[in-house]
Amino acid sequence: MENRYCVIMSGGIGRRFWPFSRTSCPKQFLDFFGSGRTLLQMTYDRLSRIIPTDHIFIVTNEAYAALTHEQLPEVPEERILLESHRRNTAPCIAWATYHIKAIDPDAVVLVAPSDHLILREDEFRRCIEGGFEFVARHDKLLTLGITPNRPETGYGYIQVGEPYEKEVCSVKTFVEKPNYEMACVLLESGEFYWNSGMFLWSVRSITRALERYLPNVSSLFEQISDRMCTPDEKAAVDEAYNLCPVISIDFGVMEKADNVCVMCADFGWSDIGTWGGLYDVSPKNAEGNVTQNCKTLMYDSRNNLVAVKGDKLVVIDGLSDFLVAEADDVLLICPKDNEQRIRQFVTDARVKFDDKYI
Repeated sequence: MENRYCVIMSGGIGRRFWPFSRTSCPKQFLDFFGSGRTLLQMTYDRLSRIIPTDHIFIVTNEAYAALTHEQLPEVPEERILLESHRRNTAPCIAWATYHIKAIDPDAVVLVAPSDHLILREDEFRRCIEGGFEFVARHDKLLTLGITPNRPETGYGYIQVGEPYEKEVCSVKTFVEKPNYEMACVLLESGEFYWNSGMFLWSVRSITRALERYLPNVSSLFEQISDRMCTPDEKAAVDEAYNLCPVISIDFGVMEKADNVCVMCADFGWSDIGTWGGLYDVSPKNAEGNVTQNCKTLMYDSRNNLVAVKGDKLVVIDGLSDFLVAEADDVLLICPKDNEQRIRQFVTDARVKFDDKYI
């Protein structure tokens, strides 16, 4: 375990969880389940049972430094990498890669988002440990594919190819978030898995991939590699970020590389990235309704998700398959099937009211 590391990506804004998730306090810093632990804290807790805590790094935005320190006081400042700009996941992963490389060039690394829910942690641990062993032996970029159980339109998909090793296959192709009809086709084929957004690789493998497929990003960090883990690192990285494109690791590397594999897994995973994802994993009453930390009276109403902050009684009559969410100064009511439009709602609110409600 001495060369196993983890990078938790925690800089996103979580637009699809608006109005709970705001720019000032995104979803990873919220306690959605009333457990006393936020999504970020739950992620750290889970991974600290697998990876030495002094090998876990958090990458987040400068704006969330105080929130991160408050929620994870056990993580020292040198293991919290603060991005000056939002540049999506490729620059984030590049910085973490070169930072860890300066510490341990033989490192194998798990990259994980901060807002996922894992229900079967023993199975998750088994998969991660198997994944570490695999990437330590092979020059492969390994992603975790989740067995789908519904035609989900909010996730990307991975088509599996030929078996490579036990539970690991080559990847034929990646599919961006499909519409409902296409999602049904992908599900029925039996060849597609949900893209979890979790990756394992060695520092050597991901460095080579960045150099080949994103040379404009890798060169920026290669030029400052001698300043990693020094007092000058942050200033050097800020300069590099100014020149980095906004690009995801999926589009920039994973969809282009010829050494990508997928481990097919089923450990009770959910990307708590949408209200629909929260609905799916939440306890439901006999009518299929979900209430999140609020009081409700519901009549002739089915399959709704109601999430209202504060000590407010919500009374609903004759409503089915809707989302009702209120936080601070925003009330959102929309069909659950339309939740993918929430990004548009946020954009429209910004255009009309600036950042007041964002």
